[in-house]
Amino acid sequence: MFPKKTLLSALLIAGLALSACSSGDNAAAPSEGGKQAASGVSVSIEPAAGQNVNPAIPVTVKVTNGKLSDVTVTNTAKGKAVKGELAADGLSWATTEPLGYASTYKVLAHATGTDGKPVEQQSQLTTISPKSQANANLIPAPASVKDSGVGVGQPIVFDFKVPVKNKAEVEKQLSVESTPKQEGGWYWIDNSAHYRPKEYWQAGTTLKVTAKIYGVDFGNGVFGAEDRVETYKVHDSWIAKADGNTEQMQIFHNGEMVKSMPISLGKDSTPTHLGAHVISDKHEHYTMDSCTYGVCQGQPGYYKSNENWSLRISNDGEFVHENPNSVGAQGSSNVSHGCINLNGANAQWFYQNLGLGDVVEVTNSGGKPLPVWDLYGDWSPTWEQWKAGSAIK
Repeated sequence: MFPKKTLLSALLIAGLALSACSSGDNAAAPSEGGKQAASGVSVSIEPAAGQNVNPAIPVTVKVTNGKLSDVTVTNTAKGKAVKGELAADGLSWATTEPLGYASTYKVLAHATGTDGKPVEQQSQLTTISPKSQANANLIPAPASVKDSGVGVGQPIVFDFKVPVKNKAEVEKQLSVESTPKQEGGWYWIDNSAHYRPKEYWQAGTTLKVTAKIYGVDFGNGVFGAEDRVETYKVHDSWIAKADGNTEQMQIFHNGEMVKSMPISLGKDSTPTHLGAHVISDKHEHYTMDSCTYGVCQGQPGYYKSNENWSLRISNDGEFVHENPNSVGAQGSSNVSHGCINLNGANAQWFYQNLGLGDVVEVTNSGGKPLPVWDLYGDWSPTWEQWKAGSAIK
């Protein structure tokens, strides 16, 4: 048995030996991912280190019991730093631009603890590599209507041109903000998302159209290529009402009838579709060829002719245009292949006053309703049917 004095000396020596094995300055070595503690300071990096990170998710760095001094997120292949911003209180940092697909990034963060001791934190992550990417192609092209604006019947269409499996997830990232505010909704036709209001747009409306699809999973390995924001302006209201019973077409400008003109609609074998048509294109001179909708040379009903003052109102070969050959029938009978025929003076007036997005409503033609899929057949469904076409249930 040791005397008490000897035992106390032994314990003191053991304590000194233990201290000699510890770090004298308590500094922490760099580490990767997770959290790093040094003198109570903790640094966290999100997303966590790893593979298949969504590039649209911001990289965020947070610190407790200290403050961040600097953070860099660097593309390892290009050596380019990603833009980011340090919070005013020094407690957090986040990227302000998205990462790229199929890229590896190194995250390096420096902080100082409340005791003044420095700490370094590192992480590395690799983003997903899509099989293909989907672009937010807009119809009408914003540049094509920048000066003229669009008519009150104009739908807004995102045509992705690739299979969209996860339609609901994509639709959640699409928006059309109207000023003044008007009720509207989305309807999917194959891989295109169409947006229209419940009623025609109000003249003078501004439309802010947004697709926040970067990083969005379309399904089957397809991801959104980039976000897009565009603005459209709705011009004056122009609505033409073509009646097969009276063989007249009345033109309304901002609700007031300004002109009436005799017409000839489609004959019995090729009747003009019923319902609201939207003007999608116009040509002062245009060659009309029935082969564009499947009736080609050598087949019954084939035609090819050069026409003036032509405005397309469907993809099924329907136009409003001049036709000198049917002037005698205009106002009395239907003799066309489905188009709305006018005389030269009326066709030129119509061409000069109406444009993209303006409406031509056809009644009493003997034809079937314009199919919803026929370019701008968006007004054929009732509002309840239209809302049912949304992918979000």
